[in-house]
Amino acid sequence: MATNRSRRLRKKLCVGEFQELGFELNLEFKEDLSEAAIDAFLDAFLQDAMDANGLDYVGGDDFGLVCLAKRGSVSEEQRSVVEAWLKARPELTKIEVSPLLDAWYPQNPINPVA
Repeated sequence: MATNRSRRLRKKLCVGEFQELGFELNLEFKEDLSEAAIDAFLDAFLQDAMDANGLDYVGGDDFGLVCLAKRGSVSEEQRSVVEAWLKARPELTKIEVSPLLDAWYPQNPINPVA
């Protein structure tokens, strides 16, 4: 694909200065946790960690991607807040929070801040 793209096309493709950052989550629940407890955890997660910080979660119970609820990038501060919230939860035995990555093209490197 061409690398000499117009500003309009770069915005549409979310590349270049329009790159949007997010991060991946990988969670493991306690083995004896009931489905109702997992559902209650997910409800609290979506309300307290995602909605309260202007974030969205795309994925399943144990793996997914966190991105900004509107157009733009997740900040390192938002990532840290979510990680701290998850670490405080007793339902989880393992939490993996990736570094910030390109939400649209995870294989691409993050653009340096100009």
